[in-house]
Amino acid sequence: MIWGLLAVTLGFCALVHLRATRRERRIAQTHPPEGEIVSIDGVPIHYRVLGSGPDLVLLHGANGNMKDFTLHFAQRLTDRYRVILFDRPGLGWTGRPTGYGGAWNTAEESPASQAKLLQRAADQIGAHKPIILGHSFGGIVALAWAQSRPETTRGLVLVSGVAEPWPGKLGWTYRVMGSTLGTAFFVPLITAFLPKRYLVKSVADVFAPQKPPKGYKAHVGPALSIRRSTLRANAQQVNALRPHVVEMQKDYAALRLPIEMIHGDVDTIVPLEIHARVLMQDVPNGALTILPGVGHMPHHVAPEAVEAAIDRAAARAGLR
Repeated sequence: MIWGLLAVTLGFCALVHLRATRRERRIAQTHPPEGEIVSIDGVPIHYRVLGSGPDLVLLHGANGNMKDFTLHFAQRLTDRYRVILFDRPGLGWTGRPTGYGGAWNTAEESPASQAKLLQRAADQIGAHKPIILGHSFGGIVALAWAQSRPETTRGLVLVSGVAEPWPGKLGWTYRVMGSTLGTAFFVPLITAFLPKRYLVKSVADVFAPQKPPKGYKAHVGPALSIRRSTLRANAQQVNALRPHVVEMQKDYAALRLPIEMIHGDVDTIVPLEIHARVLMQDVPNGALTILPGVGHMPHHVAPEAVEAAIDRAAARAGLR
């Protein structure tokens, strides 16, 4: 009885691994890296550079990749900015820092550590005193970038950006996938068996109450987010985030650079009242633009407003 149960269990695990591996191979074939790779201490950093002018770095959110900006938005800026796009650590085609023995070092994926890793990549490709735009999770990485390099960061643009400690707990899926047991067992099941219709629904939920633009799913490749390594990285980063935000918030008053924050007033993923409004009380040189009726993706549904916020930040920094 025991041996039979063990054989069934091992067989099921082998099936999960096989299906997950095949699915990841198909995802890699349909959504390969489109930029260049630079190595920082052995960590591959995927980046892309478009246009010319003052440097503008774009940082994407959780579960995403740089192509969230390249369907239409980044191209709006290339006539007057050198737009630098990165996949954040563990997401898209950027690797994760490892610690002793090759284990994932989640301490090296705090907002500050992510910022420092991407700063070194930016240095290597010749970025000079950039403006940093961060969307969602990318917002807190942008704030960390400015905190570690206040003299060489010209301004911040936070689009639906995470900025302040939030009340309550994260959803159960993040807690499960970020746990040791979930990482070992739940994550491979998602990679192997998650229906495609769930990916369509998850994209729709992120855009609500608006709809994704035509061609978004095919261009961005949300399936990249269900690879085992990406699921683990994203869940562990989000689970570990709040204590870092609490510590970072204590030093926001020292940020003297121009900060433009643009936020939809019906954003349920990163709520306006918890993040943007509170941040405006914590920084000395902030400006908040509220978009009525807009959800979590202003750069897609109100790109003119986000573009204007970037230009205002550039003007306030003396770049315009």
